[in-house]
Amino acid sequence: METNIHRLAEWIQTAEGTVVLTGAGMSTESGIPDFRSREGFWKRVDPQRVATVSALEEEYETFHHFYRLRIRGLERVHPHPGHQVLARWEQQGYIRGIATQNVDRLHQRAGNRQVWELHGNILQFHCHDCKKAAERSRFLQQKPCVHCGGRLRPDIILFGEWLPETTWSEAMEAVQQADLLLVIGTSLEVYPVNQMPQLCPGKTVLINADKTAMDRQLDLVISGKAGEVLQHVDQIVAKTEEG
Repeated sequence: METNIHRLAEWIQTAEGTVVLTGAGMSTESGIPDFRSREGFWKRVDPQRVATVSALEEEYETFHHFYRLRIRGLERVHPHPGHQVLARWEQQGYIRGIATQNVDRLHQRAGNRQVWELHGNILQFHCHDCKKAAERSRFLQQKPCVHCGGRLRPDIILFGEWLPETTWSEAMEAVQQADLLLVIGTSLEVYPVNQMPQLCPGKTVLINADKTAMDRQLDLVISGKAGEVLQHVDQIVAKTEEG
């Protein structure tokens, strides 16, 4: 693994257009559960049933309770050192931006400016009916839309909905121009995000705690926790700069 970490550090420093793709494994180290693990909170709730348009429209009490718990849970979490590394790399010009499947805005809180939120974010809200923006407090209090009386929801992409067209297009354009794609904390199982590595003309690297079905299709795979690996790579990058 040490050799691969040194290789990634070299690629980070020599690439001219690195793009990062992050998934749930990037956030678990901050204490946010990954629903695919089926542990803890997710033992009691099936997100593929609750995080849907039909649940919003037909079981709003359940839908609202589910997202209220998630939103309140985010009040207790913070970006971990791996988030800080990515923010620093953007400031230093090593990475062009981050495409993320996460909805928690931890990348922005860490300091990243160019973040393509492929699945939206859970900290902004709008009316499901009239689409107008809504206040966080009204959603948490389960109050209706002030404009039309409709049901409020977070600005996230529910199961069965299309990804945001502009955000997706911008992220894909960046990936197709990248000479390095760094994938962190995702099993690459969800379409169409799992197509990104195949569309990158440059090198592709995966940092993930578990093996994935796409490991053999990538140029480099590093097994480990996102925060620990990123800190290790950053230390090598910093030493190289000093030397």
